[in-house]
Amino acid sequence: QVHLVESGGGLVQAGGSLKVSCEVSGRTSSIDTMSWFRQAPGKEREFVAAITWSLGITHYADSVKGRFTISRIYAKNTIYLQMNSLKPEDTAIYYCATRYSRGPFVLVDTYAYWGQGTQVTVSS
Repeated sequence: QVHLVESGGGLVQAGGSLKVSCEVSGRTSSIDTMSWFRQAPGKEREFVAAITWSLGITHYADSVKGRFTISRIYAKNTIYLQMNSLKPEDTAIYYCATRYSRGPFVLVDTYAYWGQGTQVTVSS
């Protein structure tokens, strides 16, 4: 059994910063990638950022590149998403996800387990 628990969401003004975290427990030894996705009301879930578990290689959606940073603390089985220069369009529920095989980072179906999500709201 694998569990992912997000924390750290909240309300912030445009231009501000917020950091969300995701702790994974259970089957962690064979994780290939952990990622952040987000879903705004009425929209599909979209890829935000990914980090490969063993080497820590990162990938970002163009919409967040240069503003968001994904990182991980291997020993704590935790990933983070530091979000700077936040915009109202970043408002969404942010989900972390983990997968055990390779494939395009942006595809929701390649991820095996998901957290419950944490709300991030950016006011204008």
